[in-house]
Order: sequence, then structure tokens, then C-alpha cells
Amino acid sequence: MELHAYTEYDAVGLAQLVARREVTPAELAHAAQSAMDAVNPSLNAVVESWPAGDSPVPGSTPLAGVPFLIKDLAVSMRGKRVELGSRLAEGNVAAEDSFLMRRFRRAGLVTLGRTATPEFAYSTTTEPVLYGATRNPWDLTRTPGGSSGGSAAAVAAGITPLAHATDAAGSIRVPAASTGLFGLKPTRGRVSLGPDADEVFNGLAVHGGLSRTVRDSAALLDLIQGPETGDPYFAERPRRPYSEEITRDPGTLHIGLLTTPWNGRDVDPAVTRAAVAAARLLESLGHRVEVTTVELGVHWEEFVLANARLWATNLVTWIDGFAAASGRPVDETTVEPEMLASYAWGQRVSGAEFVRALDVRNRVARSIGAHFAAQGILLTPTLPELPLPLSTYGRGAEEADGLGWLEHLFHRSPFTAAFNVAGTPAMSVPLASDPETGMPIGVQFAAGYGREDLLFRLAAQLEKAAPWAERKPPVWAGARLPV
Repeated sequence: MELHAYTEYDAVGLAQLVARREVTPAELAHAAQSAMDAVNPSLNAVVESWPAGDSPVPGSTPLAGVPFLIKDLAVSMRGKRVELGSRLAEGNVAAEDSFLMRRFRRAGLVTLGRTATPEFAYSTTTEPVLYGATRNPWDLTRTPGGSSGGSAAAVAAGITPLAHATDAAGSIRVPAASTGLFGLKPTRGRVSLGPDADEVFNGLAVHGGLSRTVRDSAALLDLIQGPETGDPYFAERPRRPYSEEITRDPGTLHIGLLTTPWNGRDVDPAVTRAAVAAARLLESLGHRVEVTTVELGVHWEEFVLANARLWATNLVTWIDGFAAASGRPVDETTVEPEMLASYAWGQRVSGAEFVRALDVRNRVARSIGAHFAAQGILLTPTLPELPLPLSTYGRGAEEADGLGWLEHLFHRSPFTAAFNVAGTPAMSVPLASDPETGMPIGVQFAAGYGREDLLFRLAAQLEKAAPWAERKPPVWAGARLPV
């Protein structure tokens, strides 16, 4: 299959070709490798690749035979390295598949490599010391976001149509907005984190994917959602497959528009204009949109402090575990400055402070939940600004403590983290671009607990009304070379 033809299909489209035996999974894997060879040297999105494994049965699932990439964090593939973007974990090899990896295999996805992540996914840019910075295919001088920045850059540039991602404070939605992709963060408990963890960041983190089309994300979530043995809780199964939901009319929705983030920081005018334009598009589609406020349930400073306590104490256990396993010291030779600061700060968090942080999580979840009971959908910018130039995000990090680093991270992404704390689904939709730079701008939609169905219906309607799949970045694997 020629490379330019491969990149024109989304994941569902490629699987349909496989099902009709017009192309084989091996041919698709070869095309994906060619795409990787073409653009990854510029992007540094894929940190390790490997040959395709067993061929799936054509047509066995809606994604059977599709080339796929996994993030270098939170998913384990037997016999493959999982290093969490950290020198401390360098060379760590998974002994067994995680539950999610088993579901990827059952889905018939052909996993060809792992994508870059910032160290321990503790940032919304992807610039780890271990493998170096990942670059945005829309502008190689800018970040693709994070922490799923490697997956985002790979999908946006056409290496694979779909890739695994995780989200603990915006790590699916931030890179989706930064690279012009669709990214949906599922409800807490929708996808199993086992068997090595029951929760990650105490329920703030979830698994999902990044894609160029809504139907690809719907098909992926259909295939990976649902509980596994030993899970502490799980979201109620959807009434119908998400791949069916995207064919249904969302009806008339009551949508709130929020353009000022909870921390009150300034928002780039181009970003605000994109959110307002999205509201006008929604009104033209028959929805009712009104400016709204959303009570967080706590003051912003208390919100950030609680998140810092949960994040940093979890980080302590990760660092201690990898240090013990590898025999390496925990110092500047193995861990980046902001992580060392967060590690030291997390060691000082008391048990009582940790429990109080969980109480904040509860109050935020109750407050956000009450809002969605009154107003079905919330519309916000995904990010308050365009993607930053590389090497600027972490300036001054060596002087920050663990709380200061979280304050910085949340300042850069103030619209996204509330829905991780609340456990509710949210998505970034690539509805706009900046007229001056051409950089994509994402618009975020959030809904109540378990209402991915509502978001998927709305996303499909928006994709039809304002198609984005034809927009290609300058670094694109399918670009035809001059004859």
C-alpha cells in the first residue's frame, strides 16, 4: 500500500480494507513503518519501534489489523520496555501484559511501538531528558503538549491513525488541542488500570486514545471499556456501543459557555474567539447556549494543593519502586529537577493531609456533578494559549518545590484538571485554528458522569458540520514528494 494512500484512511477505514481483504495487516504495518521513517526523525514522537506480531483475524473487530502505538506509561506489553520517560526506569521491561494491553490485542490492533512521554507524565509538555523533546508537526519549534505528546505528534503526522493516551489532568485533551486531533477523556472507572494498579493518582488518571476522527475514538473505547477482576469500582456499561451513538442525533442540548478559567488567568484572544465561534456553531445546529459559571466546590489554591498532595505522594512510591528495582540513586543523574522537588515535597505530606486531599476530590466531584445535573454540557477552551515554544515550559523548574511545580502545570492548563478530579468525561474537539500562525485550537466539552454517549453524539455532529480531517500539518507522512 502506498504511503500517501495509507495516510488518507482513518483506523476504521483501514480495518474495513483488511476485512475485505484488499490489504493485509502486514502491508499496513509496513506502511506505518514507512510513515515512521518519513517523519519521526523530525518529530521524535516514537521512542522505540518493533516488528508486527501475530496477524489478527480480518473483520474480527472494527479495528482488526490497524497499526497502533502505546504510550510509554501505564500500559505494559510483555517483553517490551516501559520506562515512563525517566532515566531512573531506563531499561525496565514488562514481565506481563496489563489488562489494557490484553484488550488492545483482542481488538486486533497491531502495536508497533511506544510513544514519548514527559518523565512520569508529570507535565503538559513532552520534553524528557531521557529521549529528548517531541516536536509538534504543525510547527517543529513548538510543543505538541503532554503528557501524551508522543502519541499526539505521531497521529497528527500520519504515522498511525490512532494511539493510546492517558489523562490525569488533561494529558489526552491538551495534546489533542495542540496538534489538531480529537481526544476524549473517559469517565473514571470506564477502563481498567489493572492489574498493577487499582487507581492511578487516586482516581484522577484514565486510559483513552487520540485520533483524527470521532469514529476511531468511539470504536477504541467500545473495545477497551468495562471492568476486570479486582477493579475497585467501574462505570456503568453504556446502553449501546459508542460506535452506534455517533450515528444518533444529540437532540437539543443545554450548553454552558465558560471562557474564564477557575484560576482567573488571561486567555489568548484567538482562543476565546474560537470558543465563542463554537458556541455560535452550536446555536446554528439548534442547541441552546448561554454564558455560565461553574462552582469548583473549593478555592483554586485549595484545589491545586490537594492535587499536589495526591500527585506527589504517588510519585514518591513510583520513584522509590524504580530505585529499588534498578539499584540507581535518586538524584540529578536519574531524575529531572521538577521531579526531584516533587519527590522531596511528597515525602513531607502527612497521612492526614493526604486524606484531606481526598476530601477535596469529593467536594469537587459533588459540585461539578451538581452543575451537570442542571446543565447537560459545558463548553470551554481546552487550553488558554497556543502551544508554547520548546524549552520554555520548564524555565525556573529547578527553583520550584512540588507545590510550585503543580501550580505551574495547572496555570498552563487550567480548564482541564477539574474533570479528572470530578471523574467526569471531557473531550477536546479541533474546531479552529489561529489565523496568524496556523496552529490548531481545541475546544473542550464536558458532561456528567458516565455520559460519554452524549459527548460522542455531539462530537459526530460537530465533525459533520465543521470537518477537520482534511487539515494536514506541514510535517505529514502522506505528503507526495515532487517528481
